[in-house]
Amino acid sequence: MKVGQGFDVHALDVPGSASVIRLGGTDIPFDRALIAHSDGDVLIHALCDAILGALALGDIGSRYPDTDASLAGIDSRKLLVDIAGRARALGYTVSNADMTVIAEQPKLAAFIDQMRLVLATDLGVDASCVSVKATTTEQLGFTGRGEGIAAQAVVLLRSES
Repeated sequence: MKVGQGFDVHALDVPGSASVIRLGGTDIPFDRALIAHSDGDVLIHALCDAILGALALGDIGSRYPDTDASLAGIDSRKLLVDIAGRARALGYTVSNADMTVIAEQPKLAAFIDQMRLVLATDLGVDASCVSVKATTTEQLGFTGRGEGIAAQAVVLLRSES
């Protein structure tokens, strides 16, 4: 067994700059955009870092640098599928993943089940192995002021051999 943890944060643009954001591979109506080189999916980025960390393979920034123009606007699900494939190639699969999105807005309760299904599909596991939660910081800090969205993830990988 191997354990990994990940964390990611992206700033939010001004109100009216978007109509959706993507979290957990799911489009969520919102009037602000996440500022990022990719699609800004902080939940998937935290999950990718957790898997990479468990395998001692660095982090998402070293594997997919924001200086690489070919990655501009990339769908983070592609990164997750690639990283899950690397884990399988090394003989590991996700036993479970537990993640938390930290944001005052948008409210995410209605989207949690869809995020779990999308992430489970990309990881190649049953949705019962994937937990997604959302919380606020009670208006404290940068997330509380609506300046950004953060996410954290913990994964347990099991050896298939």
